[in-house]
Amino acid sequence: MSSHSHQNIHSKLSTAGLLVTLGIIFGDIGTSPLYVMKAILGQYAITSDIVLGGISCIFWTLTLQTTLKYVIITLSADNHGEGGIFALFALVKKTKIKWLIVPAIIGGSTLLADGIITPPISVSSAVEGLKIFKPELNTIPIVIVILIILFIIQQYGTKLVGKFFAPMMLVWFSMLGILGSIQVVQNFAVFKALNPYYAYHLLSAHPEGFFVLGAVFLCTTGAEALYSDMGHCGRKNIRVSWIFVKIMLLLNYFGQGAYLISHEGQTLAELGGKNGNPFYLIMETWFQPIGVVIATLAAVIASQALISGSFTLINEAIRLNFWPKARIKYPTEEKGQLYIPSINWLLLLGCIGIVLYFKESSNMEHAYGLAIVLTMIMTTILLNFYLIMKRVKMYYIVPLITLYLAIEFCFLYANVTKFLHGGFVTLIIAIILISIMSTWYLAKQISKTYTKIVKIDSYKKVLAELSVDLSIPKYATHLVYMTNSMRSDEIEEKVMYSILQKRPKRADIYWFVHVNILSEPYKKEYKVTELVKDDIYRIDFYLGFREATKINLMFKQVIKDMVQRGEVDITSRYESLNKNNIIGDFKFVLSEKFLSNDSDLTIFENTVMNAYFFLKKFSLSEEKGFGLDSSSVKVEQFPLVLHAPEKIEMRRIECRE
Repeated sequence: MSSHSHQNIHSKLSTAGLLVTLGIIFGDIGTSPLYVMKAILGQYAITSDIVLGGISCIFWTLTLQTTLKYVIITLSADNHGEGGIFALFALVKKTKIKWLIVPAIIGGSTLLADGIITPPISVSSAVEGLKIFKPELNTIPIVIVILIILFIIQQYGTKLVGKFFAPMMLVWFSMLGILGSIQVVQNFAVFKALNPYYAYHLLSAHPEGFFVLGAVFLCTTGAEALYSDMGHCGRKNIRVSWIFVKIMLLLNYFGQGAYLISHEGQTLAELGGKNGNPFYLIMETWFQPIGVVIATLAAVIASQALISGSFTLINEAIRLNFWPKARIKYPTEEKGQLYIPSINWLLLLGCIGIVLYFKESSNMEHAYGLAIVLTMIMTTILLNFYLIMKRVKMYYIVPLITLYLAIEFCFLYANVTKFLHGGFVTLIIAIILISIMSTWYLAKQISKTYTKIVKIDSYKKVLAELSVDLSIPKYATHLVYMTNSMRSDEIEEKVMYSILQKRPKRADIYWFVHVNILSEPYKKEYKVTELVKDDIYRIDFYLGFREATKINLMFKQVIKDMVQRGEVDITSRYESLNKNNIIGDFKFVLSEKFLSNDSDLTIFENTVMNAYFFLKKFSLSEEKGFGLDSSSVKVEQFPLVLHAPEKIEMRRIECRE
């Protein structure tokens, strides 16, 4: 898919596009009515102040945070059609402000960490509706089975499941609106909650005071995922379908409010037993079983959207050098559909762990939201620099960014109380992810600093002579080296050492291949530089940060194009094979570094590099990472020497007779 077609996706508006958007984008935020009002009320007696204040907070949060910040402003910050915190970072990276990598890594890690709690809380909240009919039912095994099935089907791709998602979510949102409307028409007084005074009054009158915002925040947790999935559906489809989604969500929230006001003085436990949930209480008794089934399916879809979002996020992190290489599969031909087995099973283990640890959705609510509010703050920081980069006037930027930092820090402060009630779980996961991303990035930077680069010109003569030196056995017809050197006239010293000294490698043609990862998501281009005719060539691939690195296939395609243009002869130089037009063999040589004992490291460098080489044991090998055929790859070990002593002082002892 070209970058041009990705730009077009934002101008397209269709019924099919709007339907798909419902299925993919709004799952997370769309299932929040399952638990938000229940979390706000908690064990307290129902009062009109708490209900109206809660609804008012929800309305203004969805308006200011979700609609204005994300749907209107942040969706404009697309990177060739793609959204999400890493896509935003790839854009602002052009400002050359180095510390912006900090909010990018923190934001990406906290988004992934909260992703581990989203499937359990959504599925648990829905399945717990069964307790209406059987209060003593243990829902944990049911939730775990649903999660296992959900993660198993990931490897087959979401294309087939996706066809079922859209109509199912249309049914879900319609159900939300209808159920809410039935209650609202019985008590229009609930619309007083549109007045922000009630939100202010709640924060001062609620028994938990300002900290009730921690529960209110649950209504907007899917906003960040909404931005991350922009590339699947396009900006215009998201903005138009959000009008419908927001109306349905608000109708349901106002409907729950209308029902609760009519039962003032009671508690949720008195209304619906131990698991009283206003979402199910507003349903007619005959409809409740149907409601539970629809809610469970919607919760599964919400989880699916977040799982595929996690795959996309990790894929981008790998391309941006934030994450160890992992095996990536493409189950369908559809762009953006990918599957990362290692992440899939790690997420499943995390989700099962969350279910077993918290047991019920009401306990998960205490932990949910603390990490995602950090992601939102990091997005606001990056958005600030994006707006500056776009030359937006400062008198727009300053009040806007100040407003959102104030809102989000209020939410962060309110969510801090969740730390002891389970929030520490998601924060520990986030810290582990931040550590992995930081270690990988810093180690790559340290390694780059100590990689010695030499001019190819100095070696052209010796390479040309080596390729015709019959006294040295031929190593391969075509010898291919992967290089990290950005300039076409330079190469790592270790490459020359490998060719000339680490068993001299005679070949008819030497190829140097470099992969450039671009700041835009989708692009596949290449450039060929002829360094010595019929002897040395360099190929530079320019790939978008969401493209698959299939160097084996890409390299073959480049050679084919060059042969058709008459730029190179790839037939074997062996006389008998040449006579019969047999294509010469290709051998790839990759270098794998290990930390040399001669390195003189600082404590910081020692910690980073040892952690890096430990993580490297679990990452994909270099040849698999580049998509090379292992039968034609030679991996050579090279010592990475950091701060080698320039001169070792030694005294010679003369030999005495």
